[in-house]
Amino acid sequence: MNIRPVAFDHPDAVKLNDEVQAEYRLRYGGDGDATALDPADFAPPNGIYLIAYDESDRPVATGGWRSQDTNGEGNEDGDAELKRMFVIEGMRGRGLARRMLAALEDDARAAGRLRMVLETGTEQPEAIALYTSSGYEPCTKFGYYRTYESSLCYAKALRADL
Repeated sequence: MNIRPVAFDHPDAVKLNDEVQAEYRLRYGGDGDATALDPADFAPPNGIYLIAYDESDRPVATGGWRSQDTNGEGNEDGDAELKRMFVIEGMRGRGLARRMLAALEDDARAAGRLRMVLETGTEQPEAIALYTSSGYEPCTKFGYYRTYESSLCYAKALRADL
C-alpha cells in the first residue's frame, strides 16, 4: 500500500469523494454530506489530503484534515478536522483506515495542530469503532451537522501534554 498526498480536486480524489457521497446517501438518505469543502482547505500547511493506492496503483482509500480554529461552529484553536475518511468496499477490513488515520494524525501533529476532531454519524458503526478504539472520545458537537441528532463528534489530543 502506498499512501501519498494529492490535491483535494485531483481526479482520484474526486472519484473516491463521489463514492463516499454515494455511501452517505445510502446510509442517511438525502444528497450526501453538505459540508462546504474547498481544495485549498487541504493544502499544506493548513491541511493535507491523502490517497492510499494498491499494488496496481488503484486508489482504494482516502482521508484528509484541515485546520479549524475557534469559530462559530464549535471548533477550538489548534483543531485539525478529519474529513472524508473512506475505504472502497472491496478493501475494507484490511487495516487501511487505521493506517490512513495514523498518517493523518502524524501529519497534523507535525503541522502543529493540537487535537484531531471529527464528525461521524449514528449510521456508521464501523467508523465509530475505529475512532473509539484509536483513542477518540466524544466532544462538544461542532460543524455543519452539530444540531443533528444523528451527528456524533469525537476528539483526540495530538500531543501527550494536552
